[in-house]
Amino acid sequence: MPWLMKAEPDTRIVKGKDVKFSVDDFESMGESPWDGVRSHEAKNIMKEKMKLGDKVLFYHSNCKVPGVYALAEISKEGYPDSDSPTSSHPYYDAKSDESNPTWYMVSVRFIKRLEHPVTLSSVKSLVGKTAPPEPISYIGTAGLKAIQNMALINRGRLSVQPVEQEAYDAIVALGEKGGFEEDAKAPKKRTPKEDKDAGTNAVAADGDEKPAAKKAKTESKPKATKAEPKPKAAPKAAAPPPPSGTRRSTRLAK
Repeated sequence: MPWLMKAEPDTRIVKGKDVKFSVDDFESMGESPWDGVRSHEAKNIMKEKMKLGDKVLFYHSNCKVPGVYALAEISKEGYPDSDSPTSSHPYYDAKSDESNPTWYMVSVRFIKRLEHPVTLSSVKSLVGKTAPPEPISYIGTAGLKAIQNMALINRGRLSVQPVEQEAYDAIVALGEKGGFEEDAKAPKKRTPKEDKDAGTNAVAADGDEKPAAKKAKTESKPKATKAEPKPKAAPKAAAPPPPSGTRRSTRLAK
């Protein structure tokens, strides 16, 4: 059976460690334990139901553009989350016992990125439709209905979710073929604002040339002498970068 597994791609510091795990991190690692899950329902899925080779939709959660960004597979079936009894671990559980573990995890292997990330907003836009929009008609009515019945829509907070095969196939097709309105691309960086006193022309984004700034007059009246400025305080030392994180998964994230 396929699954959807959520991870947080943005930096979040817990006990001095960054618990983010983005598609970039996953692709770089190739394979990772899915630790840190502290939902009993999600834990039971990993412990009892996930099987070697099961397909996985890798999902960015708790971020600006949540959605399915990559495909993966289960590479190791359920085994104890050995870090849960460790007090320094971001998701330490004082009640967890190594001899009788409370929490379990699986290992997951990265397969590939989706060319067109299937965002949560694009999935939700299909709710209530009786037929798929023309640009994505290739998923068919059955694929549309399967997506509409996904736990992602009906039980969104669960971090590890079952996915029906038809829904998995439809999401993969969307990710490979596209055709829906995409909002997963990062916003373009703003170009630095041109110096208003510059004497050269600047080309606008639409290709039109902005008028040159007026040149300063060569002759000007002498200005009154200003008081000597006070010395500036020494700049504050930059804060050290946060330490590298170890967590590879997420709990009940939105």
